[in-house]
Amino acid sequence: METLQGPELCFPQLPNTSCRKPVQHHADSILVYIVLSCISLLTVVLNLLVIISISHFRQLHTPTNLLLLSLAVSDLLVGLLLMPVRILLTEGCWFLGSLACGLFYYASFVLTSASVGNMVLISADRYVAICDPLCYPTKVTPNRVQICICLCWTCSVSYNGVILNDFLKHPDTYNSCYGECVVVINFITGAVDVILTFIGPITVIVVLYMRVFVVVLSQARSMRSQIAAVSVQGSVGVAAKKSERKAAKTLGVVVVMFLICFCPYFYPSLAGQDMSTSVIFSVFGVWLLYCNSCLNPVIYALFYPWFRKSVKLIVTLQILQPDSCDAKMM
Repeated sequence: METLQGPELCFPQLPNTSCRKPVQHHADSILVYIVLSCISLLTVVLNLLVIISISHFRQLHTPTNLLLLSLAVSDLLVGLLLMPVRILLTEGCWFLGSLACGLFYYASFVLTSASVGNMVLISADRYVAICDPLCYPTKVTPNRVQICICLCWTCSVSYNGVILNDFLKHPDTYNSCYGECVVVINFITGAVDVILTFIGPITVIVVLYMRVFVVVLSQARSMRSQIAAVSVQGSVGVAAKKSERKAAKTLGVVVVMFLICFCPYFYPSLAGQDMSTSVIFSVFGVWLLYCNSCLNPVIYALFYPWFRKSVKLIVTLQILQPDSCDAKMM
């Protein structure tokens, strides 16, 4: 028979100041731990495969894949650092101390901002590739992409350090009892944060992809009308355009899933509520946000043949062979 746990103290040795554990079913708690742990492990493994693939095989060192590599790094850190801590928080008590509490929320904010920044860069990359293909090789170079990625992470680290400055100095300010880890951002700061890290970037992403898909549809109609008249050289150009359109569609799926997973997380702020753990950081919103880190490599596996091929080479340990980095992946 299922037993219902009564309210217990997080720290029984501090009966007057300790928080109380929420009432929960023991069997349900075990099931939740198992499911969330599997999601965390899957997120780490899949994103590690993406990182190894793009880093190891030279043919995959393209500007677009460098952006995917940056996104995979942020997703890996979500699965490696944030998910395990969130699993511990499902018990309702914080046992890691005030310093770890501050660092956890800081890391959470940084990785969220970095993911949004990476999505903006990916959208801009596809926009140039589809809408200005002749200038793409000169405008979007590996060096420029690396600089943009560094700027994205640097801005994310410094920006969140500013908005969380007071919280990082006194991470236990808003805790009502011992064993709680709460961050509260005032309405004005929260509104600015939502505009800079959600509304603004999402607007840019949506506008760029609307433009991309308009051009893709136009190119598709043009190709259908001219397909019978293309020469052998023209066929190569057609194949190249088709490859770019397929990449745009694939990354479009990534962006759509990104929007679906991120919107519930930011909804309370958009509704004008304070950004506190009791509201915006609800279990559903946070874990839907985290699941986006697991979904991205799954999308790559479904749409990118090079990723499936690289995973096969990694799992079979063929990447340990000499000159495996020069293998033909595309």
